[in-house]
Amino acid sequence: MRLHDLDFTNNLIIVRNSKGDKDRSTLFPQMLHEDLNLHLDNVKKMHSEDLKSGYGRTKLPFALSRKYPNAATTPGWQYAFPSLSISKDPRSNNYYRHHIHKSALNKSISKARVKSGIVKRVTPHVFRHRFATHLLENGTNIRVVQKLLGHNDVKTTEIYTHVMNKSFKDVQSPLENL
Repeated sequence: MRLHDLDFTNNLIIVRNSKGDKDRSTLFPQMLHEDLNLHLDNVKKMHSEDLKSGYGRTKLPFALSRKYPNAATTPGWQYAFPSLSISKDPRSNNYYRHHIHKSALNKSISKARVKSGIVKRVTPHVFRHRFATHLLENGTNIRVVQKLLGHNDVKTTEIYTHVMNKSFKDVQSPLENL
């Protein structure tokens, strides 16, 4: 995720090259904006220091580096969650600050799981499943959930209806209205 993929105005996150190599949008909760802005301020400071040290370029997708030669040094193209170290690209011999490795995210989630006392296995994909399930339980239209998850077919999204917490407490029999 790059800095320009965070849309604070419309509360959206652009997910690039997700399943099927497609881009999609998902929700960006307002309650995360302040903390994430503080984090991004630090990312921008790190980028500024990298530029002063002769680094500060990021690897651009596809042919964008030819089309926009200076884009690799602009803040918008920097990773929102950058690695703490700069590394050398063996193909180009250029130095870049890549994004954090997915194993770092997995380790953080594992530590949080242990700290909170959760005994079940928790992975980033579990958050995706719970996101979808909670949206459906809260009455979000299944087509909206389908779009947020990037599913081509609503049948894929319907799988989440099977794990929903199905309470009949608030359901009224049609006979009650006679």
